[in-house]
Amino acid sequence: QVHVVESGGEWVQTGGSLRLSCVASGPDFRNYAVGWFRQPPGKKREFVASTSTGGGHQFYADSVQGRFTTTRDNNKNTVYLFMSRLKPEDTTVYYCAVDSPYYSGPYSYTSSDRYSIWGQGTQVTVSS
Repeated sequence: QVHVVESGGEWVQTGGSLRLSCVASGPDFRNYAVGWFRQPPGKKREFVASTSTGGGHQFYADSVQGRFTTTRDNNKNTVYLFMSRLKPEDTTVYYCAVDSPYYSGPYSYTSSDRYSIWGQGTQVTVSS
């Protein structure tokens, strides 16, 4: 079974950039779609970005469109989330998650219900 671990979260000034990494262990990583989510304090978990198995399709929340980019390197079992022009409202814990191999269920790439394996999260703090 695949496990995922996020890293790269830290404090950054408003307007700055960060790169988060999601490293997976286990076989057949290239057959998993990967999603990024975040959960602001007191709020529900929300979709941020996702990438299809081959990396040919990416999806973004409106709130991060144009500022965040997700890519994957299947040779390194790693997915990245590049975040730029960061805002204080981006402050929260970021999670990556993977679905099951050759997923054929009803949930879209943007739904947390699609993803069954989650990391422990990495904290991103943005302030001036």
